[in-house]
Amino acid sequence: MTKPHARPSPEEIKEKQDLEDALEEGLEETFPGSDPVNVTQPAPSRADGHVKRSD
Repeated sequence: MTKPHARPSPEEIKEKQDLEDALEEGLEETFPGSDPVNVTQPAPSRADGHVKRSD
């Protein structure tokens, strides 16, 4: 027998909303464009060794 589906925690709800907000902002800043929106920051390459990134 399976357990009933639990409701998401407030932290999960906030995390999902933050992701949705980041996607929406990315869409607004890149529209119109041909490349898909990427909300993750890629890892720095060797050539980026001198660049400081903030999270």
